[in-house]
Amino acid sequence: MLSEFDLIARYFTRPPRRQDVSVGIGDDCALLIPDHEAQLAISSDMLVEGRHFFPGAEPHALGHKCLAVNLSDLAAMGAEPVAFTLALALPEANQEWLARFSSGLLELADRHGCELIGGDTTKGPLNICITIFGKVPPGQALKRDAARAGDDIWISGNLGDARLALAGYRSELDLDESTLANAAGRMHRPTPRVELGMALRGIARAAIDVSDGLSGDIAHILKKSAVGARLQIDALPAGPMLAAQDQSIRRRFMLAGGDDYELCFTAPASMRDAVLHAAAASGTAVTRVGVIEDKPGLRLVDRDGAILDLETDSFDHFTSP
Repeated sequence: MLSEFDLIARYFTRPPRRQDVSVGIGDDCALLIPDHEAQLAISSDMLVEGRHFFPGAEPHALGHKCLAVNLSDLAAMGAEPVAFTLALALPEANQEWLARFSSGLLELADRHGCELIGGDTTKGPLNICITIFGKVPPGQALKRDAARAGDDIWISGNLGDARLALAGYRSELDLDESTLANAAGRMHRPTPRVELGMALRGIARAAIDVSDGLSGDIAHILKKSAVGARLQIDALPAGPMLAAQDQSIRRRFMLAGGDDYELCFTAPASMRDAVLHAAAASGTAVTRVGVIEDKPGLRLVDRDGAILDLETDSFDHFTSP
């Protein structure tokens, strides 16, 4: 049977791959070499079995997702990934599971040059907590309190396929096997928009990653910036599987679906060409979907500008089912 230290050594320990990591796994603390020309961006996320992912989730995809959601937070700040720690509670030290999980985790880490530098393991209900570190030039972080009236509102990628997959798993909708499998790819293997976030420095003002549902997440920008917004709901980019569903389902899942991990950001209208150039340079599609206004609140309008009264409750970790 694997001990705690055997487990760490076999599945998670590697020599440091970054010059700004002096000591990684294997001591009481990791040592990072500070960049005096950058601010440090730090975020933590916890994924709990039965709450954030289904029991028995495929471990390679789970390893990918648990880091992807943290990278998405860095993307929303325009930060470059540096390193992360992993705290992992496991019901048992299953070697096949650990090999698949660590492979999914470290493949994504390598893709973004993000070093695993430490953490903790223990026995218990499956629970994964990552703290991630990034860096951003002073004054260039994309913060939630920076939106201004007249700014365009943009969305990266597309929305709603992850929520469609959840509806299929819960039998809320009768989806064919192909539709469910393709939609589930967005749920299990989200793409953090790290390159786009960094490309938007000096162009975008405010940003947030869409993790709990667009309507709830953009409300955080509006509250912190003391502004309102007009969102053109029929301009929202539906995921390819969701696009084939009825309008009411498309609207509901794009607004309040969650698990998209796209970026919602604002930028001055004068920066439209710069936004499109940044999107192209990062290989990410973006769509202009609304405008920031002085009047508080979020107003949803159709393609004709008529205000819609739609239910837009987003995911909440304590009240959502």
